Amino acid sequence: MERFTRTRTFLGDERFGRLQNSHVTIVGLGAVGGYAMEAVARAGIGRLTLVDFDLVQRSNINRQLLATEQTIGQAKVSLAAARVSSINPAIIVEPLELFAAEETLDQIFHNKPDVLIDAIDSMNPKVQLLAGAVARGITTFSSMGAALRSDPAKIKSADIAQTTNCPLAKRVRKMLRRHSGIETGITCVYSTERVEFDYAKPQEEVQEIPVQYADRGRQRNVLGSLPTITGIFGLTLANLVIMHLSGYNAENEK
Repeated sequence: MERFTRTRTFLGDERFGRLQNSHVTIVGLGAVGGYAMEAVARAGIGRLTLVDFDLVQRSNINRQLLATEQTIGQAKVSLAAARVSSINPAIIVEPLELFAAEETLDQIFHNKPDVLIDAIDSMNPKVQLLAGAVARGITTFSSMGAALRSDPAKIKSADIAQTTNCPLAKRVRKMLRRHSGIETGITCVYSTERVEFDYAKPQEEVQEIPVQYADRGRQRNVLGSLPTITGIFGLTLANLVIMHLSGYNAENEK
């Protein structure tokens, strides 16, 4: 296990062993989820379930780890599975080319993971995914809005009830409360940087959605984003997951 020597040295044998025996499900392998996947794989997570229905598009190249000129048109889950296996040939990886929706949650969670990383931004599917994870008792880490931000110092993590200045988090909180009575218990990565964006405004379609799910709420606007900020969101999610699963507490180590 030479490839993980530095992780093992940092965490210690017992904590590193917990990572190797952990199962993480990542839904959404784009600008945020791709970097989260990369980091947990390189940390030594033993099992990954990777979920995404999308193909790589040229417009993904500015911010998505899996997107290059050579991968345009290929399924993200297939590319992701090959990438994590090349990082760690011993990893158990399950790629699921699925759209996250009420009907697919049983498939997504069929082998109950230790942790869910939610990295999707389509509103209704996101709320359904989060509610489904909470109902199944799965510890959940969720990305809120990374688009339109430019200040990495304002990226924070907190329970969803404590997020501020994030239009996406505000909307998700409202919908979770109405959908299933959930008000707390989901750890979020979000930004306190103020942005001008209103979810009540009409949305323009920018993403191909499977026909059977085409009526699932508003489509997303094309929002500007930087690879630095979306990448930091993903890496922050991964770091939270690594600390949680290994049991490492930075405060106790000082």
